[in-house]
Amino acid sequence: MALQLDGVTKKFGQFTAVNNLTLAIPEKEIFGFLGANGAGKTTTFRMILGLLNPSEGSIKWNGKEINYDVSDQIGYLPEERGLYPKLKVKEQLLYLGRLKGMQKQTIEEEMNYWLDRFKVPEFANKKVEELSKGNQQKIQFITAVLHKPKLLILDEAFSGLDPVNVEMLKDAVIDLKEKGTSIVFSSHRMEHVEELCNFLCIMHKGKPVVHGSLKEIKRSFGKKNIVVHADYDLSFLTNMPGVTKSRKTTSGVHLQISGEEVSQSIFTELHNKGFVRKFELEEPSLNDIFIEKVGAAYE
Repeated sequence: MALQLDGVTKKFGQFTAVNNLTLAIPEKEIFGFLGANGAGKTTTFRMILGLLNPSEGSIKWNGKEINYDVSDQIGYLPEERGLYPKLKVKEQLLYLGRLKGMQKQTIEEEMNYWLDRFKVPEFANKKVEELSKGNQQKIQFITAVLHKPKLLILDEAFSGLDPVNVEMLKDAVIDLKEKGTSIVFSSHRMEHVEELCNFLCIMHKGKPVVHGSLKEIKRSFGKKNIVVHADYDLSFLTNMPGVTKSRKTTSGVHLQISGEEVSQSIFTELHNKGFVRKFELEEPSLNDIFIEKVGAAYE
């Protein structure tokens, strides 16, 4: 395991921001952190980075405490942006790359690679304040990966980006993982975590409420979803035994059922009533699991 958190607690006076968090984050994987604002995600990241000391517990990377000896191997994209608005992009990257111990030529090679990849080579000589928020975010991402970190922490990496740029950054994150970077990734967007992460932790009020591999979490949740599209009224299905939730759509209904076996009785019930255009049994979504475990109180 690359990163191990054992009984980590962080208190600010009487307030407990992170409460007895024990996690193993596998090497060379993308590990997802989910939780509402105030759940403790950013505080956890700051402790991993050594910016905050835990009140209790320990954090180890490859069996050793994280200190300045290893900080050059870590990249961090914070949720609140931190670029110097008056500096040109190139000056900014040269400065931050030198802080990480890189040579000027290497910084320029990496900078050119990433600016080309993000289709913005002309930004090198622009001031940060002249860029849109989405393009500032691309530059912020480049600052986090310029030095080829072995551990990369991305806090809300895709916030404020349009769908095209989200896909561009997603591809970059997947590439980094395939080249051997261990990535810890937080997001409010369930579909991003579901798409990118094999392992995850859902935090609520400083505590982990779900933790493990996505496959196992979905399997242990037990419930399934059924999507039915038909040319007649399907509201009778909502009262069938085993249906725990239902939602009407323009094409039919989405049902949550207590187990796979319920789908057979629903299928039988639909028989001979009219034309069914779609009947699909799906795994529960991460959104279903999150709402069940945490309630709908997240932004």
